[in-house]
Amino acid sequence: MTRILGIESSCDETAAAVVVDGCEILSSIVASQIDIHRKYGGVVPELASREHLRQIVPVVREALGEAKLAIADVDAVAVTQGPGLVGSLLVGVTYGKVLASSLGRPLVAVNHLEGHVHAVFLEAHIAGRRPELPAVCLIVSGGHTVLYDVQTEAAATAREGKNGAQRFCYARMGQTRDDAAGEAYDKVAKLLALGYPGGPVIDQLAEDGNPHAFRFTPAVTRGNPLDFSFSGIKTAVLRYVRAHPEMSGEIAAREAALQRGERKVAQLRPSCSRLTRDLVASFQRCVVSDLVNRTLAAAEERDARAMLISGGVAANSELRRTFEEEAGARGLEVFFPSRALSTDNAAMIAAAAYPRLLAGELGTMEMNAEANFPLA
Repeated sequence: MTRILGIESSCDETAAAVVVDGCEILSSIVASQIDIHRKYGGVVPELASREHLRQIVPVVREALGEAKLAIADVDAVAVTQGPGLVGSLLVGVTYGKVLASSLGRPLVAVNHLEGHVHAVFLEAHIAGRRPELPAVCLIVSGGHTVLYDVQTEAAATAREGKNGAQRFCYARMGQTRDDAAGEAYDKVAKLLALGYPGGPVIDQLAEDGNPHAFRFTPAVTRGNPLDFSFSGIKTAVLRYVRAHPEMSGEIAAREAALQRGERKVAQLRPSCSRLTRDLVASFQRCVVSDLVNRTLAAAEERDARAMLISGGVAANSELRRTFEEEAGARGLEVFFPSRALSTDNAAMIAAAAYPRLLAGELGTMEMNAEANFPLA
């Protein structure tokens, strides 16, 4: 039984978890910084790194306490090396190195994006339903929108561990050329005074709107048709608001509500006109359609047996519903993590570390945080 302590600090969540053999979650603790960054409408890197410094020790202690383990009971330490905000990453990497060195335990460096892939397999293992490979994986969040071809590494079967833990190999098929999808949600929400983070609010308000009221169209990406671009639709919403000054009154009313701490959708909905609800519903329909269609095209291109959808935006209800409908119509299986494992967490980092630990791929005391850490 291999107990791995995972540490995640790539952006604005300080997280720690203990996972056994890459498949059994003993604990998973996440300290969110939403309240700190909310008034800025996005993550402020300097504030994020300071908050990680404040939170990392108590979060690790809480994860060990929930797992009913002493720190000496941990068999390995896994940390997110990148990609992410370099100041935030440094907090987790430095703490993980010190912890592993003091305990005399192996240190495993994990790519944050690979963690999101393993979040799908971790959840699938719990449900007793493992995705078949090859698969196409869409990782979609506030910081990332990228498509990967996921295959079983040729040499992995020779070093398969307990519970069929395997190393995967990845080939990037497409990525965003500008804003990530989650970033576009946040910017549109900020423009309309809907609060931060914008994704959950827009998702709920869109249920009351007409998704065909506005004819937003996905960007045409020349060169690679599997690349994404969301800056155009964000700009289209901005231009519409500027061209309709009659919206300024309700936007001001929502800004006042947010300043009073009224951030729930039920509190904001009375000041959202039919026009606003139609606007966000049409925005979401365009973004979701783009994500689904390009992922389906990637799956067809690689003759994939399954589609894996992970990252914070994977919690979006319309995205899940549309993927399930479209995948089902094509005889493809689609897998999501639970909403708790869709967003950044350390359980996925510990799960991704397990096959690397079995393969002897360990980090060193000389390793550093990498803001742009490629997944390969």
